Amino acid sequence: MPIDPVSGRVSALKAAVIGAGYVGTCLAVALAERGAEVVAIDSDESLVADLRAGRCRLPEPGLAAAVADLSATGRLTASSSYAVVAGVDVVLVTVGTPTDPRGEMVADQLVAACEQLSGYLRAGQLVIVKSTVSPGTTRTLVAPLLERGGLVRECDFWLAFCPERLAEGAALAQVRSLPVVVGGVGPRSAAAAERFWRSSLGVEVHQVPSAEAAEVVKLATNWWIDANVAVANELARYCSALDVDVLDVTGAANTLPKGSSMVNLLMPGVGVGGSCLTKDPWMAWRDGRSRGVPLRTVETARAVNDDMPRYTASLIADELLKLGLDRSDTTVAVLGAAFKSDTGDVRNTPVLGVVAALREAGFQVRIFDPLADPAQIEARFGFAPAASLAEAVAGAGCLAFLAGHRQFHDLDLSTLVTQVHRPCLFFDGRMHLTPTRIREVLRLGFAYRGIGR
Repeated sequence: MPIDPVSGRVSALKAAVIGAGYVGTCLAVALAERGAEVVAIDSDESLVADLRAGRCRLPEPGLAAAVADLSATGRLTASSSYAVVAGVDVVLVTVGTPTDPRGEMVADQLVAACEQLSGYLRAGQLVIVKSTVSPGTTRTLVAPLLERGGLVRECDFWLAFCPERLAEGAALAQVRSLPVVVGGVGPRSAAAAERFWRSSLGVEVHQVPSAEAAEVVKLATNWWIDANVAVANELARYCSALDVDVLDVTGAANTLPKGSSMVNLLMPGVGVGGSCLTKDPWMAWRDGRSRGVPLRTVETARAVNDDMPRYTASLIADELLKLGLDRSDTTVAVLGAAFKSDTGDVRNTPVLGVVAALREAGFQVRIFDPLADPAQIEARFGFAPAASLAEAVAGAGCLAFLAGHRQFHDLDLSTLVTQVHRPCLFFDGRMHLTPTRIREVLRLGFAYRGIGR
């Protein structure tokens, strides 16, 4: 993989990315930006057609423009055929690996990809699995499937696992800069994967002793995040009972050095969603149970975070009743349908649970999210979102900010207050307003309530 000494770009690298979803597309773009020739392989013919035409349907900031630019250069192409694998140096597997209701990984997409890949794999190629898997999957499932084509791991081809660690809303910046964790099925595979990442993206690489260790890294990361969000959410509920602002507590507590870092209490919110945080801890839990290790913190954290939508809806309902508003005559404008701030992804969004509980309690609900696809909102929630912010808030007795999008922070509240019902509750689900901003909200005549505030 020679590197141009002037630009630093990889000029000869050819890569195939199997699975042109969120991770796969971001990765393909980052590699192509550095000069690689990348082909995205996916079974969805309409998705392949979009990529070939330079279109991207994923709501990641900057991704659509990058796909359009790179498609025009010819460095980013797409195919539904695995035959193109024969002409590449590196194959990255980023297909989906959901879990079933028992928390067990559903490997159908991974198995299908490996079975097809095995027929085109050639000597000297590097295969990197980035799909989240149960520990041991790369060695005991992926490797034997790939060897069906007659090649042998660590001898004819190299195989490694590298966990995906991107955060939606910042994924492109992160794939270009985040350290990459590498674990191979053997030392040669690990070395090949490390060389690839250093040369192709120019990022720091942290090599762990085995593919199994790298697989656990992914599960441990999201297990930690989910558990710490649960601590933040329970702390918020505790502070609420004490009439204490949870952000005052976390701000002070986080000044304490601990080990090589600091205490790091996270921000509370309306729950946890997305495709990873709701799934990966259960994958670890299921695997741990099969090995005689009960992971009780997973169960507790999942229970706490899964209850937050119900708790959020009850907070909103209680505050509206205190304001003397009748359920049947009150509209709640839900601002932000996505599972997290600054993204339009509504997969597994906790906002769905909040909306369902509010509607069950008798409130009318309108939804508006400037980042989410209206068709996806309608498919997920069962009714169409408001066409505009003005339509969503007109006459509303509550503005429920359930995502902290930058656009919401920039709103002119003095204009909003003229469009809503009076009185009107400003509910802070994820905005985490500063004391100064809260005083402005109150001065304008809104009532204010937040989670733990």
